[in-house]
Amino acid sequence: MLFSSSPAYTILIRLKFKNRVGMLGLVTSVINNAGGEVRGIMLVESARDWITREIHVNVRDGAHAKEVIKSISQIEGVIVESVSDRTFISHIGGKLEVISKRKISTSEDLSRIYTPGVGRVVKAIEMYPDTVFTHTIKSNTVAILTDGSAVLGFGNVGPYPAIPVMEGKAAIMKEFAGINGFPICLATQDVDEIVSIVQKISPVFGAFNLEDIAAPRCFEIERRLSETLDVPVMHDDQHATAIVILAALLNSLKVVGKNLFDIKIVINGIGAAGYATASLLLKLGIKNMILCDKNGAIGRNGENALNEYQVSVAQYTNEENYLGDLKGALKGADVFIGLSVGNILKAEDLKVMNKDAIVFALANPIPEVNPIEAEKYVRIVATGRSDFPNQINNAIVYPGFFKGLLQSRATKISDDMKIAAAYAISHLIDDSELYEEYIIPSIFDLRVVDTIAEAVSAIAIRDGLVRKINPVKDIVEI
Repeated sequence: MLFSSSPAYTILIRLKFKNRVGMLGLVTSVINNAGGEVRGIMLVESARDWITREIHVNVRDGAHAKEVIKSISQIEGVIVESVSDRTFISHIGGKLEVISKRKISTSEDLSRIYTPGVGRVVKAIEMYPDTVFTHTIKSNTVAILTDGSAVLGFGNVGPYPAIPVMEGKAAIMKEFAGINGFPICLATQDVDEIVSIVQKISPVFGAFNLEDIAAPRCFEIERRLSETLDVPVMHDDQHATAIVILAALLNSLKVVGKNLFDIKIVINGIGAAGYATASLLLKLGIKNMILCDKNGAIGRNGENALNEYQVSVAQYTNEENYLGDLKGALKGADVFIGLSVGNILKAEDLKVMNKDAIVFALANPIPEVNPIEAEKYVRIVATGRSDFPNQINNAIVYPGFFKGLLQSRATKISDDMKIAAAYAISHLIDDSELYEEYIIPSIFDLRVVDTIAEAVSAIAIRDGLVRKINPVKDIVEI
């Protein structure tokens, strides 16, 4: 499966070539012919006979980058002086820093912000513990926590390689929702240890975003922390993914003219995201689903299941107890949701699905089926990639979701919050705007974060899942 160039692989090439008419055009033409995408050209130095330029080129991957560079090097009169990777450049020194909200320019500032003035705030929080949300960073800070066991498409890479991903999550939270996200990568994958550590560091955080923790361990960690902490805990890979899938599904069904409760759904890959997606659909009352994993379709009595969590969710699905393979499960299906691995289906396999079928092939970086070929057989195709229409990405969800939790000072997360968030996202696109290649708003849509936050806050307040803050009395006397 050959994909187009991507901003994830942008190389910066510094070239020195003869200063004569047509040379730059020749260079860019060679790059284009080699499959590269020129994204920017900058003049570095110009002389009578030679000129130096830097050219930004998007490529498919590392091997493709070498092909492009080799093609350029073969042009007579062109010297490749250096090649760098813009993705790695953007990570130099990390992506985060701590910035003080208060200036300390005088001794008076110091006295108020630190000693001796800070002592009064210490005493106030000791006397009125809930005011920690008023007078510390806790009110707007989320711990983004992982054990590095299920990082992106790379699997169990451990805590150190996981840091750039957690930093990226934190950067997105700050950019889109104004939330302070802090990456915490633990050097343990023991459930008891993880739970204990999180419990001990919880005082400074207003919420916990669990991330890239492998199933089924992630289910137990989330359950135990949700039961013992007084701040909300959400495993982003599970619930934010389920929310955005539901939002995209709601809008897709409008396009194809089908009812949510009349369709057959096949979900492949019942790990963290698949389990949460199936659970959320069941919460809505949708039971005409077949759940599949490595061993094939999971039966109502746990046949082919890989763990107890798959058994627990599958018992309410698969009414005919089909136990065959994924291809057979697709017969008569209206929706396929892939949360597994790439290239497990051929486009022709989709022929057995119902008319006007919907395919969400969300494995990254390679979808379960070639999206271009799939369009020949189904009505709507979505992927997790940014270089195809209909990107279904949980980054649409979690900035606004956590903003809503923090603003309302929620103590727990409920299924109704997730459902409300999904409907809020789907309603951002007017019915008149929906079509096959526009079923989900962009993360850059400025309405997304606040719309989700308002929906989540409203449910938290309605259901009494919020912390009541008592004001500090006699503050002057402290």
